[in-house]
Amino acid sequence: MDGETTTRQRASGSAAPRKRRPATAKEAKAAGHPLRLRILRLCQQKELTNKQLADRLERDPGTVLYHVRQLVDAGLLEQAAVRTGESGALEKPYRAVGNTWWLDGPLNDFDAETRFAPVAAFQEELREAGPEQVQVYERFLLHLSPEEVAELDRRILEVLDEYVSTDDQRLDRPAVNGIFLLHRLAE
Repeated sequence: MDGETTTRQRASGSAAPRKRRPATAKEAKAAGHPLRLRILRLCQQKELTNKQLADRLERDPGTVLYHVRQLVDAGLLEQAAVRTGESGALEKPYRAVGNTWWLDGPLNDFDAETRFAPVAAFQEELREAGPEQVQVYERFLLHLSPEEVAELDRRILEVLDEYVSTDDQRLDRPAVNGIFLLHRLAE
């Protein structure tokens, strides 16, 4: 964000930390659909074929393939190495390349429905997991100026950036999903 290094990078002396960057038009468009966001999340956890994605998401394989191609074209998803499946047939799985976290406000310039795509995807994932899987729940009401909202966002992102950039060290632990969202109340 502002050039600070993560704890892991400082300790290990590894390369410079990842920084946020503006999304390209293709990346922003690809990130603006709930189904594509769900595909990215699933392929971040495990390499999956189009058929596996369609089965998991209970969607038509042709529809899923369309969205997979949009993500590949935007550089957010890539084809992994061809593998032999359980039936002995060759499979072409996909994996997320891990860029979406580092895109700075990719949907800010889109219409309200597109900006709502991450919320819609999160709601679907939460419903699928079930209420018993909720690990932490914080609900709050704050009175903040636009500058204070920006400061809160910056501070929370700083903590999340550290966790995201070191997540490869915790792959043996259960995956958890979350969202941080601030909104103005209806008048």
